[in-house]
Amino acid sequence: MTSATTKLKAVNAGERTTPLETLLHLRTLIVPQHSGSRLNWAELWAYRELLYFFVWRDLKVRYKQTAIGVGWAVIQPLFTMAIFALVFGRLAKMPSDGLPYPVFYYTALLPWTYFAGALTHATNSVVEHQSMVTKVYFPRVLLPVSAVLSGLADFALAFSVLIGLVLVYGIVPTAAILLWPLFLLLAVATALAVSLWLSALNALYRDVRYAVPFLVQLWLFASPVAYPAALVPPDWRWLYGLNPMAGVIDGFRWSLTGHGQSPGLLVLASTVAVICLLVGGLMYFQRVEGTMADRV
Repeated sequence: MTSATTKLKAVNAGERTTPLETLLHLRTLIVPQHSGSRLNWAELWAYRELLYFFVWRDLKVRYKQTAIGVGWAVIQPLFTMAIFALVFGRLAKMPSDGLPYPVFYYTALLPWTYFAGALTHATNSVVEHQSMVTKVYFPRVLLPVSAVLSGLADFALAFSVLIGLVLVYGIVPTAAILLWPLFLLLAVATALAVSLWLSALNALYRDVRYAVPFLVQLWLFASPVAYPAALVPPDWRWLYGLNPMAGVIDGFRWSLTGHGQSPGLLVLASTVAVICLLVGGLMYFQRVEGTMADRV
């Protein structure tokens, strides 16, 4: 019998022990209320106020002590749009589906900037909150979820610029704009699905945060941001749609402007890919969650 067991029995038997000895042998194990890879939705609902706190904290910290503040949410896609319109539009003469180059590129950069920003913030979310992760229990999945949701505030600010561009160029939206919320939901689901994988991997392997900027750059050119998806041969369109952002970006352009063909097959393939990524990401995150506190 070990000495620790002997001392613990001594405490239970009423023998005299010092308070320090008592504390050393009393343990409280905090475990999640779910088991395996099953997500406990009731538990998430119970922690909804904590999610609100995380989102609000992300918004306050992001632009704290910045001279321009929330203006950065508009400056980044606006200046990138100007560069793309000059380089790929005026110089490279890239087709734009009959749209003015500023509108063509901005409608693509709007969801892409949201996705890239949410991915970057969510990847580091678990590591940045390691002081909380190692001390108290809460559903860790709230950390990447809050990073993805807080990015919608920047998206809303940048969207106001698109409204101005549409008015300036006299583009009249069609009935397709009614489907725009669905493409926004697909963008949020895509950001969350990839963020679950990367945030869990980053908690285990810190190399991930260095690979994310490189991944975002490659993903940018693999998505129809600088070029229309119509350049992809029809026979390969479904395979191209396995890139979730291809369906998101093409759907944004079509729904907001009414130009181009309906991206039906492309969006269908992207939706299937997002569902697979999201389900797999939730399962993997739940499996890794139990060891996060020891690894971060």
